[in-house]
Amino acid sequence: MLEELLSDAKARMHKSVEATRHKFTSVRTGRASSALLDRVQVDYYGSKTPLNQLASISVPDARMLVVTPFDKSALRDVERAIMESDLGITPSNDGKLIRLPIPALTEDRRREMVKVAHKIAEEGKIAVREIRRDTMHDTKELERDGAAGADDVRRAEERVQKLTDEHVAQIDAALKLKEEEIMEV
Repeated sequence: MLEELLSDAKARMHKSVEATRHKFTSVRTGRASSALLDRVQVDYYGSKTPLNQLASISVPDARMLVVTPFDKSALRDVERAIMESDLGITPSNDGKLIRLPIPALTEDRRREMVKVAHKIAEEGKIAVREIRRDTMHDTKELERDGAAGADDVRRAEERVQKLTDEHVAQIDAALKLKEEEIMEV
């Protein structure tokens, strides 16, 4: 029973790390990436819809994104959503598609993006720690119910803590890489 708890905790922690890495792709660096627009929600016929479900997003070069809405009537809504987002990009609308020139980041904007990356990393670490807390609680329950001995529970808790430390270190490593990418001129 303890092994099942540990393998479940390991799988859930791994998913948290992967989710954090995926969120890092939406943090802007000096290069164009379609993942920058993953967080943009468009008010489309009264409901918030992810931009990538309303339009195709292409990257013609390193400093440009092109958004082509499937429904041309949504062009204004898409443009408004991009302007209201925290990306700091001014869209250029030609009536059929929206061009997003990616300007070079200023030093202040780079620091802001690093803060955003730190916030995402902290959310990932909190998720991993919550999994640890839940697993520790479950092991204590097993001990109280008599399904596991005190020594087995102690060893399992040590393994859970080791798993937690490993996954937090993975998030820290991903954060360090993202910081270097953001601060790169």
